[in-house]
Amino acid sequence: MEKISDMAPALNDESLAAIDEAVETILGGDKATLTIRDRATGTILYTYRGDHLMRPASNMKILSGAATLAKLGEKYRFKTQLFMDGTLNHGVLNGNVYVLGQGDPTISEADLTHFAKVLKERGIEKIDGQLVGDDSYFPGDTLPPGVDEEGETHYYGARVSAITMSPNSDFDASTIIVTAIPKNVGEKPTYNVIPDLCGMHITNEAITVASGEENTLEVRRRNGTNQIVILGNLPQEENAKVWVSMQNPTKNTLQLWKGICEREGIEFLQDEVVAAGIVPQKAQLIYTHNSCTVGEIFSIFMKLSNNSIADIFTKTMGKLQYGVGDYETGIRVIKAYLDEQQIEIEDWRFVDGSGLSHGIRLSSNGISKLLFELQKEAYFNIFFDSLPVAGNTDRLIGGTLKDRFLESEYENRIFAKTGYIHEVNTLSGYLIGNSGKQYIFSVMLEGREEGIPFLDSGLKKIIATL
Repeated sequence: MEKISDMAPALNDESLAAIDEAVETILGGDKATLTIRDRATGTILYTYRGDHLMRPASNMKILSGAATLAKLGEKYRFKTQLFMDGTLNHGVLNGNVYVLGQGDPTISEADLTHFAKVLKERGIEKIDGQLVGDDSYFPGDTLPPGVDEEGETHYYGARVSAITMSPNSDFDASTIIVTAIPKNVGEKPTYNVIPDLCGMHITNEAITVASGEENTLEVRRRNGTNQIVILGNLPQEENAKVWVSMQNPTKNTLQLWKGICEREGIEFLQDEVVAAGIVPQKAQLIYTHNSCTVGEIFSIFMKLSNNSIADIFTKTMGKLQYGVGDYETGIRVIKAYLDEQQIEIEDWRFVDGSGLSHGIRLSSNGISKLLFELQKEAYFNIFFDSLPVAGNTDRLIGGTLKDRFLESEYENRIFAKTGYIHEVNTLSGYLIGNSGKQYIFSVMLEGREEGIPFLDSGLKKIIATL
């Protein structure tokens, strides 16, 4: 069992003993790893199994996010381009319209409406051809490697495609939002979908029950299909709002766009309109859409721990740096970045950019060292401002920490990235101790199904002694 208490001239014996007790009796001894550094110098003041490799969950986003700011840059914008081929005569396009995607996670219904208006402005009233999506920018399987059968339907396991859309300003790419609304007892609830079913279909088998009865409503997409089912009981006076992942983001997004085009007065003359393919060299570029910047996306990504954006960032780095937009190549960029930061990663294991995979292994010593080194970078303020602020109930400030450390004594004292996958809880960032001194910390727990209370209680005791 590794402890380096003798590296802590700034911590007295009483403080070290209190931290030892918190580790062993609250965090769970060998279920935990912990590193505390002096924020000003980076010196390790306390480490418990600090080089032991653990699953980081979404603490992986510290790595992928920092690499994104360094390699893509805060001013980077994702491009989506429209092309057409064939001939246009008297308002009829005898040819195809192509969408070439580069992973923009921010495409909205409003953007797709503008795309339709672009076609109208070109004089296109009817299309005797197809809407073809070229998502070759990100090759390979769209399903993230860490997604299990249960996770495939949920927003956190959404597929990652070069063509996608988001239903809201949180940029929950490749999802739609289904809201179920109760009716009279014994009747099926009604439902609405934002922005649209996107070519998917809903079967509603749920029942409205009396107020006070158990809410067992479930909304999920059957894996491998475009079929969404609504099951269970929904009590009166309760609504259910669920993010459901797309089966095929490219085709589902184009299906939404087809409907928008029709709404804007464009008629399709063929039965099978939506298709996947490659933009031919002879096709004519008619419009380029630029997303908001990485800097504008970054806080949403980190505060709300958005898995899709993490993997889009990772694949994009691979594409721009080495010409291949897949996980393996993106991870290659992240590893090179960590080498530049002089983080020892020889034994670390990487799978994705989000931390969803249980195959990733990092150390608290390494994560905390990166957090120290980041302070020297020009983009540090963007990174720091993106971290959830403990106890701040504004979701765009507190983020994934908005319901934790709610006691007033912790206000504006913990700025840290959370992480959770099954039986894994992590938290790494910056804190202010009771002495007023600032620290960097990284704590990871494994083997606890409900680990947050243990992690938070342990950290509170540690803060009290710092």
